[in-house]
Amino acid sequence: MSRIPDHILVIRLSALGDVAMLVPVIRQLTKNFPHLKITVLTRPFFSPLFNEFENVNVMAADVESVHKWLSGLWKLSREIKTQKLDAVADCHEVLRSRILKLFSGIKPWIYIDKGRNEKKLLISGKKFEPLKTTHQRYVEVFEKLGFNIDLSDPMFPPKPDLPKAHKSLETSKPLIGIAPFAAFPTKAYPLGLMKEVIEGLKGLGTVILFGGGSEEIRQMKELSALFDHVNSIAGSVSFADELKIIRNLDLMLSMDSGNAHLAAAYGVETITLWGVTHPFAGFAPFNQEPGNALLADRIAFPEIPTSIYGNKAPAGYEVAIASITPREIIDKIKEKLIQA
Repeated sequence: MSRIPDHILVIRLSALGDVAMLVPVIRQLTKNFPHLKITVLTRPFFSPLFNEFENVNVMAADVESVHKWLSGLWKLSREIKTQKLDAVADCHEVLRSRILKLFSGIKPWIYIDKGRNEKKLLISGKKFEPLKTTHQRYVEVFEKLGFNIDLSDPMFPPKPDLPKAHKSLETSKPLIGIAPFAAFPTKAYPLGLMKEVIEGLKGLGTVILFGGGSEEIRQMKELSALFDHVNSIAGSVSFADELKIIRNLDLMLSMDSGNAHLAAAYGVETITLWGVTHPFAGFAPFNQEPGNALLADRIAFPEIPTSIYGNKAPAGYEVAIASITPREIIDKIKEKLIQA
């Protein structure tokens, strides 16, 4: 490129974890290039993720109604054209964003390299080795536009005040977040074993349960009622307030899911549990030690990873994540809290 752009559009429409992984990259980008204007095209729900940035505006893509189908994408492309953009960093690279490129005619339009062929080799078992992280793939998009970003020494914003309705969480004891569910059953730790983990954390701090979906909310409400040291905020707070609570955590325990990426984006110590997926696919939470990822037994379940997202698994592999024992998890949490 002949010059560095002054105003760029960054596209990442979904999913929650992928949008959250964009946050530390944009944070470093705004530090290195404080005069750069950034517009993030994403779903309205995700906009609180970008509230910390002065020069970042969110452009809402309502792909479920207003911007649905070709007619909706045409309308969205007209809205994008009004932004007077110099370039587009497409960190999603899906059919929708390719149609937007065609409709808008904006150049340069740089796509993320998702490494699809490498990921196919990984899940086929032909090449079991770590791939580029999603964070690095995002960085490469911005580098092609002339922006150098180094994530080796990340910075994080200060902890905000807790929401007024949850000021009672302010105690001298550590705040331990647990997100016990995931998009697919093969990625979720069995609830019976999670109860053992929670019971083993008694006396170490206050446990806060995170999640969404009516059935998950019901189960977490029942789970919190069993223990005095557990609170469930699932379904009871806005996403903006949920982020404030996450940023105040001392530690997050999560599956390979969006909550892990939310916590890690704010520098929270994050321990993850992996069933049929694997960190080698590039979706490990940001800036976490490799030992923070507790993995299913690949001797007993040699085909892991069976898929990138956890949506496919051979018969019998639905119990793979249970090969991580509650004692392993409790010991890892104790270790990290002692180090803090």
